[in-house]
Parts: sequence; structure tokens; C-alpha cells
Amino acid sequence: GPAHLFRLAGKCFSFVESTYKYEFCPFHNVTQHEQTFRWNAYSGILGIWHEWEIDNNTFVGMWMREGDSCETKSRQTKVHLVCGKSNKLAYVSEPSTCVYSLTFETPLVCHPHSLLVYPTLTEALQRKWDEAEQLLYDELITDQGYKKILKEIFEEAGLLKATEENEVEKQSKKITLEFETVEKCSKEYKQLSEEIKKLRVLLGQHGIA
Repeated sequence: GPAHLFRLAGKCFSFVESTYKYEFCPFHNVTQHEQTFRWNAYSGILGIWHEWEIDNNTFVGMWMREGDSCETKSRQTKVHLVCGKSNKLAYVSEPSTCVYSLTFETPLVCHPHSLLVYPTLTEALQRKWDEAEQLLYDELITDQGYKKILKEIFEEAGLLKATEENEVEKQSKKITLEFETVEKCSKEYKQLSEEIKKLRVLLGQHGIA
């Protein structure tokens, strides 16, 4: 993400609301501590630093996911970054069960270009984005296709976590790329068939069905 925000790493900011104290440690986690004298007062993790939320070439929030379990899912928190005079956790809410929303004020995001995604990318990824823009302009790809390319760029840059489906797709692509010709495929198939035969014999010798 934006390099100037890294100076927040290693620091923590707290916010107290009624009996709860919330603590946000950028690029680390979000925690909640119940400040009561009950023997089983809640103290736990509302999310661990996971990925950015990106909209319209802008970093709009930080997702802290995979916190403590909550019924059937894990607690997660979205941190909204807004311009403010000092670094402080300004507001906390729970818009839906176990999904929290934090507002973090900081002067580091006051400049209109401070949260742009494009400048944070490598030259190679910027070129990829430029090409996608050109393809969209020439109407060679749809808006949906353009968004898909951008998502891949953000995943490659490590700004977004790739979904499991994408990972599986990538792995299967790697495998298919190994067989550039039918001959190579046939050769590989023969070798695997021989290996299976040997394994069957070996299993038979040990009386394993």
C-alpha cells in the first residue's frame, strides 16, 4: 500500500465506548476488551491485517479479517481512513453481527493523491494497467473484463488476497502449460501409466487391495 502510511506500523490507537475499549494497530490487528469486573469479561481479536479495499483507483479501507470465531464465522473489521488533524480512532460500530466498522482519522490521507493505488505499483504492473485502459478505450474488452484485469493486478501487487478459486485456477494453468504438444502429453501419460503399474504390483506384494 501507500509507503507514507507505513509510519503507522508498530503503533496502536484506542477508543473507549461504554464498557468496551477498542484498539487498532495498523498493519497488525484490531482488538476489543470489555472493561468490567465480570469474571468472564470479553477480550479478543476483531480481525488481523488482511488486505485493502480498493474502489475507483483509491485505497478506501483496510480489511482486518479472521478474528475470533463468532457463531459460524470469524469476526472481521473494515477500517475507513479519513482526513483528520491527528492520528486517532474516532468511531466504532457493528453494522452487522461480528462485522465491525472503524473510522481512523489521520493527516497522512489529507492530500488528494495520498490514497491513489497506481503510484504504489511497480512499473511492470503500471504498464499492465495502462494496457488495460487502452483495451477498454478501444472497446476491445468490456467494463467487467477491465475490472477483472485490475483485480488480478491488485492481487499480484499483494494489495488483495487471491481467493482459493483463483489459486486453484493458477495451479491448473501451470499444469496445462507443461504440455505444449500432444507428443509431450502422450509421453507424460505413458510414464504415469508405468508408475501406476509398478505401484499396483508393489501393493499386491504386500497384500494391500
